[in-house]
Formats: sequence, structure tokens, C-alpha cells
Amino acid sequence: MKRYTTLMKKPITPMFLFVFVVLSSACRSVAPETSEQRLGRARRLARETLIVDGHIDVPYRLQRRRDDVSRATDGGDFDYPRAVEGGLDAPFMSIYVPASLEADGGSKALADHLIDLVEEIATDAPEKFGVAHSTTDVKKCFDQGRVALLLGMENGSPIEGDLANLEHFYRRGIRYITLCHSKDNHICDSSYDGRHSAKGLTAFGRQVVDRMNELGVIIDVSHISDDTFWQVMERTRAPVLATHSSMRHFTPGFERNMSDEMVRKMGETGSVVMINFGSAFISDAFRLYRETRSEAVADFCDAKGVERDSEEAKAYIEAYNEENPLPFADVADVADHIDHVVQLVGIDHVGLGSDFDGVGDSLPTGLKDVSEYPNLIAELMRRGYSDDDLRKICSGNAMRVLAAVERVAAQSTP
Repeated sequence: MKRYTTLMKKPITPMFLFVFVVLSSACRSVAPETSEQRLGRARRLARETLIVDGHIDVPYRLQRRRDDVSRATDGGDFDYPRAVEGGLDAPFMSIYVPASLEADGGSKALADHLIDLVEEIATDAPEKFGVAHSTTDVKKCFDQGRVALLLGMENGSPIEGDLANLEHFYRRGIRYITLCHSKDNHICDSSYDGRHSAKGLTAFGRQVVDRMNELGVIIDVSHISDDTFWQVMERTRAPVLATHSSMRHFTPGFERNMSDEMVRKMGETGSVVMINFGSAFISDAFRLYRETRSEAVADFCDAKGVERDSEEAKAYIEAYNEENPLPFADVADVADHIDHVVQLVGIDHVGLGSDFDGVGDSLPTGLKDVSEYPNLIAELMRRGYSDDDLRKICSGNAMRVLAAVERVAAQSTP
């Protein structure tokens, strides 16, 4: 301020006035950033910044149809070339176990098999991929230019009522567990299951939460019922992740998404909500469309006396979709959910949890696969998010939680 005052006391020369006018004119004439320029900036940031995605269902996709994801693939939402194009560095590979196996058996065996598949990806293409078990591993892979494959188990069913199995999966590299999936299980109640059998955590589920803290396994609060969520948050000594959940504010009545009260609790505990990209999680209009279509298909099948998987029903659905196009969400809708978390609890509690390869045909326009993260980054730039903000969203917040859970585990060791 002192230098500015001294300068202004000096007489204004014609040359000074000329330079001042020219610079002022130049500043006024700078053109606003175009969308293409912004997308270019977003692509550069995506290349330079670590991007963590909380949930990608590649393993179960490969279980159904083997594919070499180290090369470009015809199907699916993930492969190495597209990951490089989109700047994806550290996806959590979802070790998804269907809820039906809780009763049918085979949960642990399937989970082990899916982990084997992820390890094979890295073994077969070690110059492109590495399996990561820690924040240190992630950073090492990033520095080496390899995609770090983290492991998260979707559904605690493979624990099969034995804490020794939890320790087994920790040793195999599992670093988060979604406590249940679409049905209540022996750990807790599901948001999708109206029975709410345990009214939250079971007695064994409480032991699971405690042991996850001790081992260093993140508790994933996606899929669980509201009662389960509040009981987990009361019990856990470490922050948690919602690895692939969005905001109930935009989808009223959809318990699978998170309420504002739940998000505030996440903020209070240093936890992070990783936004699911699926249109059904993002857009109430899309959800209502699917419900209407499902009812129309059911009426057609009843009238014709055919099954839903019959050729007649498939033809009807195809015709229905042509006449009534799917109202996909888009990149701006996903950004709205990020905005909502930020408005509620700040920039430190939101991340990306796409659910690529897990939500079928419902992905938003502009976010159809892992090559398109820059589209979302560009939209957030347009809304005024700084590069530092974006680094937190892309990975900083999730990495902070992983590090915090590692510290809690280290402090738990006798």
C-alpha cells in the first residue's frame, strides 16, 4: 500500500498515461474462454492430476465375458486406452458379489476369483497396471505412469460370518467393503430391502465395523439402509466413504442415495461422498421413466401371455424406447450433485464414484465411459471451481480418507 501511495504522488507523464490506457484497453479486450479452451484445460488437468474413481465394475464384467482391458475393447466402459485418454489413474475395482449368494453359498469363492482376475490384469500388462494396497502404492504407480488397481468389495457376504475371512480379504488387498448390496445380509440391512431385518447392524455387523477399523479397511456406506448408516457412523473410529452414491435431494424417496442429514454427518467425520454417475441416481425424471416403462412392459407381457425375456417382449421394449427415448442425465446434472455436497459440507467431502460397467445403459450424456472425465472437470471449471478444488474432487479427498483409515489401523496395532 505504501508503494502504491508513493507512486500516485509522482506526476502523471504522458508516457505513463499512454501505457495505462493501452494496458486497460488490452485487459478489456481479452476474449472470454471458449468451451473448447476450457475442455483443453480440463484435459491437461486430468493428465497431470491423480484421478481416483471409487467404483468400477470391471471384475464382474470380465467374469461374465473375458476381455483384454489392456487394449481397446468393443464393449464395457473401461479399458486402458480410454483410461489414459480420460486421465483415470486409480480406479477401485469392484469385487461385486450378488446378494443371492448369501443364501445360495459361494460368496467367498466368487470374491477370491474376482480378485484373481484383477491380479491377472496387472500380471499380464505390468507396464500398464499395478495392484495397489495403500496410498503409497497408488502414488508409486502414478509416478511410474501405470494405472493403480485398488480393490473394493461390494457386499460383505463373502465374510460368511467369520472375522478370519475379513482378515483374509484384507491380506488379499481389499481396502473397502460395501457392507451389503441389494438384500439384507448377516452384517446389516440394505436400502433396497424393505424388510430391514436387523433394524441396522447385526451383532456380527458391529464386530465387522470394529475389525475393519483395526485392519485398515474403509467402511463403504453405499447400499446400506438409513438405520445402518447412523449406527455405523456412531461406531466407527475412522472416516468412511460412500463409494458410489448420489444426493437424495434430487431423487426424493430413493433411499439408496444420501440425505442431506447423512451428508452433514459425513462432513463432521471427515468422510467423503463419491458421486455415482448413473442417470437413475442423478435424475428423478430418468427414474420415473424406467418405472413407467417397466409397468408398460409388464402390461404387454400379461396381455400377450409372454415372459419379459421373450423375443416379443424384447421387440416391444425396443419399439417403446424408440418412441419414448431415454431421458438421460448429462454432465451438468452430475455437477449439480457435486455442487450440493459442496454447499452442504464444503469441498473436502466429495469425490467421483462413477459405477462404470455397473449401471448399464443409464450413463449420462458426456460421461459414457472412462475417457470422459475431462467433460465433468470442464463443467466444474465453468462453475468456478479452482484447480485446487478439482484436485480434491478428483483424488485428494478420497486419498485423505484412505490415509486416515491407515493411521487408525496403525494406532490399533498393539
